[in-house]
Amino acid sequence: MDFGSMAKYIPLFVEGLKVTIEISFVAVIIGVIIGLVIALFKLSGIKILSFIATLYIQIIRGTPVIVQLFIIFYATYPLFGFNIPPYIAAVITFGFNSGAYVAEIIRAGIQAVDYGQMEAGRSLGMTYGRVMRHIIIPQGIKNILPALGNEFIVLLKETSVVSIIGTADLVRQADIIRAATYSSFEPYIIIAIIYLILVLGLSSVMDKVERRLKKSDYR
Repeated sequence: MDFGSMAKYIPLFVEGLKVTIEISFVAVIIGVIIGLVIALFKLSGIKILSFIATLYIQIIRGTPVIVQLFIIFYATYPLFGFNIPPYIAAVITFGFNSGAYVAEIIRAGIQAVDYGQMEAGRSLGMTYGRVMRHIIIPQGIKNILPALGNEFIVLLKETSVVSIIGTADLVRQADIIRAATYSSFEPYIIIAIIYLILVLGLSSVMDKVERRLKKSDYR
């Protein structure tokens, strides 16, 4: 073992870390937007919208994310006549993948809000949409923040598969270092430690957020 020889490859690890965090962060934002829309579709009571939401969730959750990544990356040329960059393919794939899971999280959070809140809002003359925007959804989001944090942690780890299509994330950089040094142990141990630090850091932040939310419930 020669971890000292890895020092000159620190810029590659830093670049890989940057790409990994960027993909995860952008994908989770896309996932929250899509998830909110899909959750509202499913709760709308309109059959066609509910069917679209259910179909989307079943397809995404019923297929491996690596297969979804290959479809988005390789299908653009035969369908549209151009190649999509690996980074964009990764963001789109994990954004849509996360959206299905976030949709179920949001749906559960909204349904956990007492229905009396909706009745109270409607009795004050507010429309269904206004009650959802100003009363139900804000309370639902508060309920689901810990679950969304866990989704982000899972997403962060799952993005490791994007190296397969050439995206320069942590795993891809470790592959490059392994090819240059003919050593597999050190680079992969280093990125494992980086992932562990990221996950533990995020878990600590989410624990603090959850404790603060519990305290606010007693005020």
